[in-house]
Amino acid sequence: MLSGISLPATLTAGQSATFTVTFTPQTSGATSASLSFSSNASNSPTVQTMTGTGTAPTQHTVDLTWNASSGAVGYNIYRGTVSGGPYTMINSSLDSTTTYTDSTVVSGQTYYYVATAVNSESEESGYSNQATAVIPSP
Repeated sequence: MLSGISLPATLTAGQSATFTVTFTPQTSGATSASLSFSSNASNSPTVQTMTGTGTAPTQHTVDLTWNASSGAVGYNIYRGTVSGGPYTMINSSLDSTTTYTDSTVVSGQTYYYVATAVNSESEESGYSNQATAVIPSP
């Protein structure tokens, strides 16, 4: 990523310009790249090599727990990105426990969760109280 300068830029002989190049490798481990600057100078293009060490992004999770509901045979877990909904069910099948781990969250996002109880006749309750999870940025 290039910042601190607007291109194209015109420099007179002997003039300099300061800018920032951010090299963000997309994989773990050592990697390299090159940046090429073209101009009307006799030594154009000028190439600058870059090296860096990429680190894997942190994978956050949200662990949810709730109190058992009398008569429930399982629970559905819903998630939304707006307080108060709408919510989308995130469990693929009825969850028979009172815990759920959401491992599909994204850094820097806020999520809102609700759960419902389902009885043996497949009747689903209304939403539980809403829980909020703020996922840190890496």
